Amino acid sequence: MTYEIPENVKKYSESPIFTHLTVPSALTATHRTKPGTWGRLVVLEGALIYTREGHSPEVVSNETPATIYPAEPHFVTCNTPVRFKVEFLRLNREENSNG
Repeated sequence: MTYEIPENVKKYSESPIFTHLTVPSALTATHRTKPGTWGRLVVLEGALIYTREGHSPEVVSNETPATIYPAEPHFVTCNTPVRFKVEFLRLNREENSNG
């Protein structure tokens, strides 16, 4: 998967670390980030499947993080043991206020 997050987008938060046993059902059902919010799906151990609406499912591992695009419907599937987190990013506030 192509890892495309604009340079002017900065991390502001991250989720707890989830496993295949603790992943919230909200992440395994179709959901989306808010407009203007990007995500980085980071797998620490194992692998999971990341599905974006209108795209083929992708295997995400610690070698291949995935980009979560603003407001794009998506979900994850954990078929094997995995540890992962989601980092949340948005426009740098300083750059956003100068526009």
